[in-house]
Amino acid sequence: MKKQLAMVIDASKCIDCKGCQASCKVANELPREQWRNWIKGADPQWQAKNRKPMTYQPGNCMQCSQATCVTACPTGATYRDGDGVVMIDRGLCIGCGQCIGACPYGARFRNEKLKVADKCDFCSSRRAVNLPPACVSTCPTKARVFGDIKDPKDPAAKLLAKNKDEAVQVVNQKTNTDPNLYYLGDPGPKHWPHEAKMPGAFEFWKNLADPAVKIAVGLTGLGALAMLGKQFLMKNDAPPQDHDHEGGGHE
Repeated sequence: MKKQLAMVIDASKCIDCKGCQASCKVANELPREQWRNWIKGADPQWQAKNRKPMTYQPGNCMQCSQATCVTACPTGATYRDGDGVVMIDRGLCIGCGQCIGACPYGARFRNEKLKVADKCDFCSSRRAVNLPPACVSTCPTKARVFGDIKDPKDPAAKLLAKNKDEAVQVVNQKTNTDPNLYYLGDPGPKHWPHEAKMPGAFEFWKNLADPAVKIAVGLTGLGALAMLGKQFLMKNDAPPQDHDHEGGGHE
């Protein structure tokens, strides 16, 4: 049975202390103004109108089972590994930014130091030495539970099974990428993911190239040639630190 590493998050426990963001930045040696994770808050006007307590929503790359970023990558640098985690091979990444636009969560950015795509990988370096992601270890209220949801004995799988009727995936219904972050109860803002779209240039080559061309040079090679120059021109996109005034709609 294949693994599926995931997070089960009780948003009601989040106190917006930003500890998860700080620990992630240190553990993954990120540039000063770039972040792999975030905390979103519901629109204060909605909170007041509906007389709801403030809810904060911790998040990061959703490690989607149907990851559009994987499909969009022209070189194969972005892929899902055996643990179900979406990874980036920095040796293959050309920094073209195709994956950044294809992510409906804004979870990806171009690392301004390394000049390649970057995002949360559940702290792969820590997992390699049997440590949980930094955000999980740091959270003072234990809002995040991390583990293999395909293993019935795993704490994350047990928590998800116990709360299966109230577990929520935050998705854009037009392009549901089947994320592997699950929120318990009221997860806070649910409408913020935008519709995932494949990059135009990638679609152009995909539709234009005949089978002989695809076999000869590979679709990824065509995409790489088309996008190579963009790594020197694109801006350093990064998910914002705090979304307290963004995407506060509720169902």
